[in-house]
Amino acid sequence: MNHDEKHITVVDEEGNEQLCEVLFTFDSDEFGKSYVLYYPLGAEEDDEEDIEIHASAFIPKEDGEDGELMPIETDEEWDMIEEVLNTFLDEEEDGE
Repeated sequence: MNHDEKHITVVDEEGNEQLCEVLFTFDSDEFGKSYVLYYPLGAEEDDEEDIEIHASAFIPKEDGEDGELMPIETDEEWDMIEEVLNTFLDEEEDGE
């Protein structure tokens, strides 16, 4: 299964830039946004059980540039993201 290598740079609360690998992106008609799930680069080498997966909303720009990442603010959005992530992870396991 081939994923395009896709990396994003995320700035944390302290202003440190961190290179992250994109797990996947998806659109939600319900919330009218796109979402990206990602994890810090290098995390998968440490301990696969413990990768901390992050999620942000983003609005894609017209010209194909990476959109601005925005925090996810509602529990409804988190619940929906968790559902999508669980489905994704289940499919990944079936595919091996």
